[in-house]
Amino acid sequence: MIERLPQYYRLVSRLEAEGRSVVSSQDLGEDLGVTPAQLRKDLSYFGKFGKQGRGYSVPRLADALRGILGLDRRWTMVVVGVGRLGHAISSYPRFADQGFDIVGAYDSNPTAVGTQVGDLVVRDVSNMDDDLRLRPVDIGIVTVPAEAAQSVVDRLVRVGVHAILNYAPPRVQVPESIQLKQINPVLFLQSMTYDLKQSVERREQREMAGPTGSDSYPEGSTRRDA
Repeated sequence: MIERLPQYYRLVSRLEAEGRSVVSSQDLGEDLGVTPAQLRKDLSYFGKFGKQGRGYSVPRLADALRGILGLDRRWTMVVVGVGRLGHAISSYPRFADQGFDIVGAYDSNPTAVGTQVGDLVVRDVSNMDDDLRLRPVDIGIVTVPAEAAQSVVDRLVRVGVHAILNYAPPRVQVPESIQLKQINPVLFLQSMTYDLKQSVERREQREMAGPTGSDSYPEGSTRRDA
């Protein structure tokens, strides 16, 4: 259910920007691919936001979802590892629009240290601990090679970072008090290719079976009206 809330917010905030004042659970559900009953159940967990027969006030629902998701305040982040992925994340312009401020970027590669990424200058990772003790941040984004992931995560935890988004392949370990999200694009792709394979196989089976229907008959047969 929590995973669906950002999807709800993204749609409702778009409707708000378009000037929409009211929306029904039916319309929201159709756009999001969930049943209206599921959507109403998810939202009711956090309070009563709509009126039966009237739908939801878009501005009120958008404000409520912002508060639920913690998007009514700003969150500071650092990126550790400024390779291709880290560079793309560090320079992504839409984070700030959603309340996420990247305030630091770190790398151990001398060719990366000192370079400009967006509005940031990449600092040597050896400075990270002192920097983050001086200026604590909320979220750490880890995009380092697999062999360095756990040590980087451990350092972030030690300096008081309470939420970590890990893009490195291995599953890292953190204390229970730390919010950890593992992002492995390969695993997501593999789950997609499973569904894609089923779809391809069904299509191939239909093609092998040939055309079907009341107007299709085996070669040499004669249609007889009842």
